[in-house]
Amino acid sequence: MHEQAIIALSTIGVVAILCQWFAWWVKLPAIVFLLFAGIILGPLTGTLNPETLFGDLLFPMVSLAVAVILFEGSLTLKFEEIRDLHKVVRNMLTMGVVLTWAAISVGTHLIVGFSWDLSILFGALMVVTGPTVIVPILRTVKPNRTISNILRWEGIVIDPLGAILAVLVFEVILSIQLQGHASFEHTLMIFGKTLLIGTFVGAIPAYLFGLILRNHHMPEYLHNVATLTLVFAVFALSNYLSEESGLLAVTVMGIWLANMKNVPVDEILNFKESLSILLISGLFILLSARLDFSQFTALGWSAIGLFLFIQLFARPFKVILSTIGSGLTWQEKFLISWIGPRGIVAAAVTALFALRLQEHGVEDAELLVPLAFSIIIGTVVLQGTTSKFLARLLGVAEPDDNGFLIIGANPVSRMLAHALNDNDFNSLVTDDSWTNIKLARMEGLKSYYGNAISEHASRHLDLVGLGHLLAMSPQKENNALVGQHYRSEFGSNRIYFLSSEPDSEKQEEDQNSRTSINYGHQVLFSHDTTFSKLASLISQGAQTRHTTISDSFTYQDYKEQYGKRAIPLFSFNEKRQLQFFTSEIDFIPSPGTTITALVQEQADDLKLE
Repeated sequence: MHEQAIIALSTIGVVAILCQWFAWWVKLPAIVFLLFAGIILGPLTGTLNPETLFGDLLFPMVSLAVAVILFEGSLTLKFEEIRDLHKVVRNMLTMGVVLTWAAISVGTHLIVGFSWDLSILFGALMVVTGPTVIVPILRTVKPNRTISNILRWEGIVIDPLGAILAVLVFEVILSIQLQGHASFEHTLMIFGKTLLIGTFVGAIPAYLFGLILRNHHMPEYLHNVATLTLVFAVFALSNYLSEESGLLAVTVMGIWLANMKNVPVDEILNFKESLSILLISGLFILLSARLDFSQFTALGWSAIGLFLFIQLFARPFKVILSTIGSGLTWQEKFLISWIGPRGIVAAAVTALFALRLQEHGVEDAELLVPLAFSIIIGTVVLQGTTSKFLARLLGVAEPDDNGFLIIGANPVSRMLAHALNDNDFNSLVTDDSWTNIKLARMEGLKSYYGNAISEHASRHLDLVGLGHLLAMSPQKENNALVGQHYRSEFGSNRIYFLSSEPDSEKQEEDQNSRTSINYGHQVLFSHDTTFSKLASLISQGAQTRHTTISDSFTYQDYKEQYGKRAIPLFSFNEKRQLQFFTSEIDFIPSPGTTITALVQEQADDLKLE
């Protein structure tokens, strides 16, 4: 039995990673493939049975996982991001929630035929969108910053609000079932208690933990583990004091820490982001594996009708009324209206309430879960596969991340930035030397004045459209630090370094492991093409030249014509695919490829070793 459980858990992990990997490969949200993987493993093949695998621990595990996901999402919510959008976000989280609740309740009653009390409960469950689906879709779609901030705030904050709303409706239904009526005073007391306990149990530990982190009273190696443990404790305590208030508590905790001054949360956020990917993947597989196709048959076409009603009426109705007078363009409003998928919280809370309502004999309660998953699958699949196309069609998508962030605004960096710009590749130079930045700006280059890994840069350095890093500072230690800092942002394969010492010196230094620096990334041009060498050539009058390789003028002809007078920098083909010449990659440009090189016009003037 234990071996079967280990095999099942391992299978979930492997399938989850494969789904994430395949989704990255085809540029679609991973949730689409995770849902289908769960359906294949569960109802289609019977390979995975979550109840048998976890028993009574299934829903406690799901609850804790959702708490971590919500905390990680709320840890990214900074009030400064919505300074000009606070009215829109507030409207969507207040008036918008009520409008969506009312619309879905009416639609459920009229289209599906549920009783009014069950329809109102389902409407409350379906007001949530959630970070488990919003964040992966935004990562793939890449809408502009305005749309992204609105959808992230709505998705993360609305989860606990939707859960609280569902709890209130659930309590009313139980009161009617048990007593024949529902007390307004009792309902109001539950709401107030849940709100107060969730807020205070989340805020107080967050403030105290923030003070500990700010004043360095805890070693850094304990930050991630301590944070995770605190999330579990806050969630459990809040739920113990008031049922279903834990989601609100961890959300408040994350927002509080994110907006406290001088609290180092970057490493915590990186850890939680990786953990959330694993949890989201596992949860979608587990919950979709619980589905029973016979219940879908019982719903018939009404489930599809309700999905279309939510997608084409309820969501746009909410967004249109919530964004009146906001200054958003109609294109931005349209995409916000289109993206509103349901996720883990809707699935988990629906499953929990459905079981409890079935125990009390509520009619049609067993159909809540398949109906919820019909909406989840419909919104995730439709929006996940079409939103990127719509964002580009409407002109509200960020530019492709084929631009270059260049560390250093020195003459060598400026030379390469001009070479990239001349070929219509976006670049931005950064430097903490005002002299270098001033020269860059006088030459018409985009620039950022400051340290690229400072707190100021994390708030003000605009990385939109930038997907590569060129570390070209003359200080190799600075290059190494910057590369490490931006590794998670760009990926190791998109980070390049300019060597600061010749290859012979580097080999001698590498023999002493106490002083050597292992970049762990690609070295630009070659180990012998150093910063000082390029700076010397530029000062001697070397200039960049763009040459296209053809059938009549091959790469061999190019090398014979220029010889050592040219240092190839990068090349790009007819499809605008750019590749740098590096010490690790030796390639032969094919016909149609344009080579950009630094060329010294007079060979006699060269002083190359």
